[in-house]
Amino acid sequence: MYRLQLVGRRVKPSPSPHLSLSFTLLSRNLSSSAASSKLRDYYSFEPPPSLSPETRTSHDNPPPTKKQKPRYQPPSSLNQARKPMHSDLPFDFRYSYTESSQAVRPIGLREPKYSPFGPRRLDRKWTGVCAPAVDPKVKSVDEAADQNLEEERQKRRERIQGEPLTNAERKILVQSCQRNKTKRQVNLGRDGFTHNMLNDIHNNWRSAEAVRIKCLGVPTVDMKNICSQLEDKTFGKIIHRHGGQLVLYRGRNYNPKKRPAVPLMLWKPHEPVYPKLIKTTIEGLSIEETKEMRKRGLAVPAVTRLAKNGYYGSLVPMVRDAFIVSDLVRIDCQGLEKSDYKKIGCKLRDLVPCVLVTFEKEQIVVWRGNDYKPPEDGHVYSSREFFDDPEGDMMTFTEDDELRSD
Repeated sequence: MYRLQLVGRRVKPSPSPHLSLSFTLLSRNLSSSAASSKLRDYYSFEPPPSLSPETRTSHDNPPPTKKQKPRYQPPSSLNQARKPMHSDLPFDFRYSYTESSQAVRPIGLREPKYSPFGPRRLDRKWTGVCAPAVDPKVKSVDEAADQNLEEERQKRRERIQGEPLTNAERKILVQSCQRNKTKRQVNLGRDGFTHNMLNDIHNNWRSAEAVRIKCLGVPTVDMKNICSQLEDKTFGKIIHRHGGQLVLYRGRNYNPKKRPAVPLMLWKPHEPVYPKLIKTTIEGLSIEETKEMRKRGLAVPAVTRLAKNGYYGSLVPMVRDAFIVSDLVRIDCQGLEKSDYKKIGCKLRDLVPCVLVTFEKEQIVVWRGNDYKPPEDGHVYSSREFFDDPEGDMMTFTEDDELRSD
């Protein structure tokens, strides 16, 4: 009987989960509406508008947006309308004062005339080679402009130098520039005496009366040109020289607070195009004689082998002495840059003087010419220069007082 009741008993179907969820939400809404109606009836309470679903979804009053900051822009000189810099230095601004000459005119430029001082940073016009102190248009009319600049440089230098140094004062300054006394040094390398070195020298003169300059590389072939350019452009005076070591004195009346304004070059300009140093045939010889001379010159024993970035101050007298014995001289330049030994050959051509034969196989071959006569003007400096006055209050230097060379 019991079993029949279990079998015959009908199982009630379970409610669907979606129906139960909707019933629960409906009961909650009814309870909340009933509660709100009770509160409104008994306590006169109205719920805040933020609790009602209509105001929660409305977009009539959007929240205030935060004001965005302006985008950061790095400072740029192009956006600033500043006045171009003016410098009263009475000479033309060049990249290198020792490796360029006003006497040799280029035949072309390798780039447009972009000023290496930057756009609108200098009140001088860049001609592709230099920034002249006098406008070229005015200079073409006034032929005495160069002479006036030379007189102005001479007067300014005499005013800054004042009375000459005594031997005792010079000795003290030279000793203060020795390597064991100070590490201050200005290096002069393959580019020679560059324009930005003017600023370095004046910066060293703010804290010292003299500065040590170390010269190496191609410019040391002509040390006289280096010394003259340093004195001419800085208005100082060289008080000691030993090989490639120089000591440059600023002068008695030099005032660091009134130093001249030196605009800096921002990049190195491309060198202009100059005529070829070696032509197809040597002047006065035929093509066959030129080929025979070049072949014979490469077979001549080398006078010396140049080290890279070394001191070449004794090269000119060495070539002059070799011309006494032989008409052809060969200099071994293996390991040097091609532009370096071409510049060395150009300097030898003007200083010895001689005729360039070839640069093949990293060699410099020069010919003394048919009517060779060595100059007797004492152009080449000796390895050591004494600046003492024999009638002064001290005797000349001894070997212990000289600057220590490398």
